[in-house]
Amino acid sequence: MSAYKYMQALWKKPKQNLGAIYSERLFQWRSEPSTVRVEHPTRLDRARALGFKAKQGYFVVRQRVSRGGRMRPKIRAGRRSAHYRRNKVLSMSYQWVAEQRAAREHTNTEVLNSYFVGKDKDYYYYEVILVDKAHPVVKADMPWIAKNKNKGRVFRGLTSAARKSRGGLV
Repeated sequence: MSAYKYMQALWKKPKQNLGAIYSERLFQWRSEPSTVRVEHPTRLDRARALGFKAKQGYFVVRQRVSRGGRMRPKIRAGRRSAHYRRNKVLSMSYQWVAEQRAAREHTNTEVLNSYFVGKDKDYYYYEVILVDKAHPVVKADMPWIAKNKNKGRVFRGLTSAARKSRGGLV
């Protein structure tokens, strides 16, 4: 088996396999800002499978998204049948929300993909792979991402997490 297969097996059950390391990471990540640029991907196997390369123009951002609390504001006045439903029906997954927030933070880049790295009682953590589409290395590797039709692809639901959220085949 290759090294990536072993890494993949460890991440199947992170709390069980990684134990103290996993909980230490989550404790540290909680005190950091919600968007943090990381030097190396936490899950190298997953990042490589989704298109990350250790070259200029490619980088990874860890994004924190709060769990739960997707409620509509309390109804103040009037009595209509629609007021009985306060739960917000949100079709976007946490992963898609994380991708969009990372893209808003790094405006001159495009989101290539993202993957799950952890969750605790309050937050989900995703690592988002971003590429600088104007960089010559990226243009040589992926000429398709530099085209105008792929501008703002995360906001139009064209990443894999977004396509899953809106019911598309991936």
